[in-house]
Amino acid sequence: MNFLIDNWMLISVALLSGGMLAWPLVKGGTGGGINPANAVQLINRERGVLVDVSDPEEFAQQHAGGARNVPLAQFEQRLPEVVKNKAVPVILVCPSGSRANRALPLAKKLGYEKAQVLGGGLRAWKDANLPVEKA
Repeated sequence: MNFLIDNWMLISVALLSGGMLAWPLVKGGTGGGINPANAVQLINRERGVLVDVSDPEEFAQQHAGGARNVPLAQFEQRLPEVVKNKAVPVILVCPSGSRANRALPLAKKLGYEKAQVLGGGLRAWKDANLPVEKA
């Protein structure tokens, strides 16, 4: 018992650091989205659609292979035109992942319950050696 009282600060630091290490597991993996390998599985197995929410100029410079461009500014109007089947997984991507995270609640509001964000954005896609295209 004296050990706990004498070392309360060390014990609290150990518990806090353990909690910080476990947080990504509790939150859901990549801390904000699915990884590129899981995205490819959704595309191949469940006919998932890769939607790039970048501006048209950014999309023209480079984008994930097979992605369809729906700029964030036009997202609510254009997503139903581009992805007609709301039952398929929709994987949202942008260069960094920040705009895709902003588009996720909009996709859910439109009825795309299987919408997810590619964690790490286009950078993670390229790091996984997956195809990148230029328009």
